[in-house]
Amino acid sequence: MCLAIPVQIVELEGTQAVVDMHGVRRPVQVNLLQNPEVGDYVLVHAGFAIQKWSEADVAEYHAIMEEMNAMDEKAE
Repeated sequence: MCLAIPVQIVELEGTQAVVDMHGVRRPVQVNLLQNPEVGDYVLVHAGFAIQKWSEADVAEYHAIMEEMNAMDEKAE
């Protein structure tokens, strides 16, 4: 199964962007988005930014992931 992950655009040139997730930087295509800008949070799947997210969306995602990790650790 593949999942889209939220990342932040840190560089942008045309339809090519560099995104950052916890210090890991990768190139992605942003041609599926309207008006992408440096600083935007986007969901990336298979090398393409597919949707913009707000800072609140990203914070909620991280809270859910932390909760899931904590539950996984308790199960061990």
